[in-house]
Amino acid sequence: MKPYCRVLTSCRNSSIFKFPSSKSNHFIADNSSKFQSKLIHSRRFHCCSAQILGKKCGINSNRRAFRLSDPNWGQIRVYRSCSGAHGGRRGVLVISNVASDFRKHSTSVESHVNEKGFESIYINGGLNVKPLVIERIERGHVEEESGLEFKDPDVNFDHSEGLNKEKVEREVPEIEKEAWRLLRSAVVDYCGNPVGTVAANDPGDKQPLNYDQVFIRDFVPSALAFLLKGEGEIVKNFLLHTLQLQSWEKTVDCYSPGQGLMPASFKVRTVPLDGGNGAFEEVLDPDFGESAIGRVAPVDSGLWWIILLRAYGKITGDYALQERVDVQTGIRLILNLCLTDGFDMFPSLLVTDGSCMIDRRMGIHGHPLEIQALFYSALRCSREMITVNDGTKNLVRAINNRLSALSFHIREYYWVDMKKINEIYRYKTEEYSTDAINKFNIYPDQIPTWLVDWIPDQGGYLIGNLQPAHMDFRFFTLGNLWSIISSLGTAKQNEGILNLIEAKWDDLVAHMPLKICYPALENEEWRIITGSDPKNTPWSYHNGGSWPTLLWQFTLACIKMGRPELARKAVALAEERLSVDHWPEYYDTRNGRFIGKQSRLYQTWTIAGFLTSKMLLENPEMASLLAWEEDYELLEICVCALSKTGRKKCSRSAARSQIPVQ
Repeated sequence: MKPYCRVLTSCRNSSIFKFPSSKSNHFIADNSSKFQSKLIHSRRFHCCSAQILGKKCGINSNRRAFRLSDPNWGQIRVYRSCSGAHGGRRGVLVISNVASDFRKHSTSVESHVNEKGFESIYINGGLNVKPLVIERIERGHVEEESGLEFKDPDVNFDHSEGLNKEKVEREVPEIEKEAWRLLRSAVVDYCGNPVGTVAANDPGDKQPLNYDQVFIRDFVPSALAFLLKGEGEIVKNFLLHTLQLQSWEKTVDCYSPGQGLMPASFKVRTVPLDGGNGAFEEVLDPDFGESAIGRVAPVDSGLWWIILLRAYGKITGDYALQERVDVQTGIRLILNLCLTDGFDMFPSLLVTDGSCMIDRRMGIHGHPLEIQALFYSALRCSREMITVNDGTKNLVRAINNRLSALSFHIREYYWVDMKKINEIYRYKTEEYSTDAINKFNIYPDQIPTWLVDWIPDQGGYLIGNLQPAHMDFRFFTLGNLWSIISSLGTAKQNEGILNLIEAKWDDLVAHMPLKICYPALENEEWRIITGSDPKNTPWSYHNGGSWPTLLWQFTLACIKMGRPELARKAVALAEERLSVDHWPEYYDTRNGRFIGKQSRLYQTWTIAGFLTSKMLLENPEMASLLAWEEDYELLEICVCALSKTGRKKCSRSAARSQIPVQ
């Protein structure tokens, strides 16, 4: 018998939903005062005491810190073999997904609470998301455990299941069968329910470091693969459990970051219960950056969480999850972190080095394109999902203003093609005027020699970073792909990015898709910018390495722009090597011919990215659920129009004519 989560509680107890807690009503079990006290004084997120109706379920002391699921985790089981508190026989139906019917007891923010009051409760009192444990009296003898086919009544899987039925005649290649087998073996269970996938599941890895944890950014392609397969339970569980971790207080050297910060990763650990007897409990242990290399907070985690939340609703039809009070509050807390006023003069997010997928020193501090593209995507997701009422109207207004300003800023100042580079080459410097052309005082000598011969006549891209007197001309793949997916760039710019990738295929794809950035930092530049990082040597890891996980984002961008043949070409390249090479994390050398020198094998997001790409190419209509088209209303919004003084002069009208939207 597997242990299951009897009570799922945060670090602080809350009765915000006024659920009955008496023993006569067995809908939700009470927490013992001892267990509550233990939770309050622990920094970890305690799930349960691994008990079934008051009986401790012993967990073997030799058990691994996390339990990987078997391929049949998609079903739930009914256990009818425990004695009740009063000696009678009692059956327990344990629903494997977290709070599957929670909508009946939790409504949107609009119907119950105002924004200010509820956020105060959420932060100070905690918010309990409890799995349903439905108890009913069984008559007669104890029945054996039986399997049930489970489908959440609030979730509509018609999109994906119908597509799978249509494709049933296709013979599944062995590489896809292997990939699904590996992906399912990487699933992590928490109190009997799937909650994510480990970063890598290499049986030969003796020092996994943090690769045995569930990373938010790494899980996204896994989540999409499961969603497209019609298996939404694991994604829903993941979203709700990581939401609970958001409310934890985080402290590094006596300083606590913002309340809306999402963890970079979490690990399921087993710890012994008080009193011994060989009993254990499972706990979630999150990492908010206090254990990461460089101690950098994961800025992109919250952005990915919002993007995945929207994707879950779009694919499953379960929009009730977005409407829940705790989920709405989680979205607002993330946005409050991102939209907080500061000293910055630009609408782009200011971050430190190593705060995203490139989580080591690579000279991306400032306003990196990857963060801006994910930020823009998360804002567009939030605009769709936020419940609009008197308490959120100011937030919605702030989202609209930021979307408009950010899209203009990126399209106008980050875009480079042959024409733009020639303009920069002729820039005048030291202009002191509100009408200055060279607004960021970029010196023409910054144009690198490699770029002059590399940029094609047709096509262009969005540069990697922009700050006063500094333009990072490196091509960063993830940021450019998400600019296409989210329509951060104009239609013409998005087409130009794909044209550049096609023209520079041998540089950006070569033997393995796709370069994380181009070109690599070498020689003195590498020593100064990376600090002589031995892992980010030229054409390795983040410094020009080839990352197969970028394949699914490339596929999504190509399908959106009507260029699926480019994606098929890249997928075919990857298909030739990934299985033979045991699904590496990344590849080295300029052409991506060697497996990375420190690359983990059986990397989960490599596997999931490949599967997601294959399913998107087979069902290209699903791509429209994950991408965005141009929002013409945003082009008309300008915060300058709200100014009551005549001091500000808006340059948008002049610049709009230079950036066509079609």
